[in-house]
Amino acid sequence: MKRPIIACSLLALAACVPVPPPPPAPPPPGPVAAAPAGARVFAVYFDWNRSSVGADAMPILQQAAAAYRAGGVVSVRVTGYADTSGSVRYNQRLSERRARHVADALVHMGVPAQTIAFGGVGENDLAVPTPDGVREPRNRRVTVVE
Repeated sequence: MKRPIIACSLLALAACVPVPPPPPAPPPPGPVAAAPAGARVFAVYFDWNRSSVGADAMPILQQAAAAYRAGGVVSVRVTGYADTSGSVRYNQRLSERRARHVADALVHMGVPAQTIAFGGVGENDLAVPTPDGVREPRNRRVTVVE
């Protein structure tokens, strides 16, 4: 008889213990530096919730690769972005995948991998400011700065 009373007492005590709050969200990445004077900027856009480089982007990336091969460029910065239609965490990862796929395409086009720095900034630095949850095609992009 004592065991059920002890078990119920422990359950009642456990219900009174406050639940710790979830860990804080990771801080957003720092601001993206503006392109240096004289730098060439190429932008490619992505379908909603996609990170693969589409056929429309290939001619632009070929131009970027040709500009690199023409000389004078010592480094290439590839930055991925997302719109606000997903969670902050998901959009961060999506922007990183987009940047990685563009960097891979540039490598296949003759840009040395060691000259490319790439990363994503998620929903930060929107091309078109929107409230949370908005699908904006101009925010789903990757920029290539040479």
